[in-house]
Amino acid sequence: MDRESFWTADPAELLRVGPGFRLADVDTNAHPGFDGDKVAGQAALAEGAAVLNRLQEQLFANNVVNGDERRVLLVLQAMDSAGKGGIVNHVMGAVDPQGVHLAAFKKPTAEELQHDFLWRIHKQVPAAGQIGVFDRSHYEDVLIGRVRELALPEEIERRYGAINDFEEELARTGTSIVKVMLHLSKDEQRERLADRLARPDKHWKFNPGDIDERARWDDYQEAYQLVFERTATADAPWFVVPADRKWYARLAVQHLVIDALERMDLDWPKADYDVAEQQRRLAAS
Repeated sequence: MDRESFWTADPAELLRVGPGFRLADVDTNAHPGFDGDKVAGQAALAEGAAVLNRLQEQLFANNVVNGDERRVLLVLQAMDSAGKGGIVNHVMGAVDPQGVHLAAFKKPTAEELQHDFLWRIHKQVPAAGQIGVFDRSHYEDVLIGRVRELALPEEIERRYGAINDFEEELARTGTSIVKVMLHLSKDEQRERLADRLARPDKHWKFNPGDIDERARWDDYQEAYQLVFERTATADAPWFVVPADRKWYARLAVQHLVIDALERMDLDWPKADYDVAEQQRRLAAS
């Protein structure tokens, strides 16, 4: 099966946040643009893994050989249990680890709190030739910061502008930015949290604070809506991916990363030596 055969439309266009976008209008159980079931989606994901692996290697090779400064940054934001770990494992796990930089941002340390909120983010920007993955990101500082009132309203507003400036600079210096919000329903989250509590092998993934955050669900939805309105730009677009179906969320994110890499028009770097001569030397050795 051709991995493209079930796509009826480009998910990059269907999922992109545009003018007039309303998070509340998104069906979290939908699979926009993909006219197939779970089995077809999993098959397409497996085929896409080979494509993603090749493109990642070409990106890395062009940096090593030609000093190509381009890179990709995948930003993953979501409510708890929406599937960020599954994206990391099932999508990015298909490529060579040396070409991927994963940063999982937790609660800021005492040292980090002594600096501006972007200080720790700058340190984790992927190197040239890499695909960077932010498991949560600088957006925590305008999401949690707003919902929990950890910063004054004027400081939250300042941060939106700082984020736009930061991402504009990244784009200007060769970073293709793909920002993804995995959009999970509240009911689906309850089921996933219940599954974690029912399985001893998943208890380590459960945090009692997740239930407390559910009480702020509507506040977080409003905070995400503001994030999209303030920070969705041409150079750093937001994509909202319905996440009730794990298979679709993984497939859609894989497609978005592949799309970002294909737009770079990558190819294998040319050898800086005479290939035929080296083949003769090798045969004679």
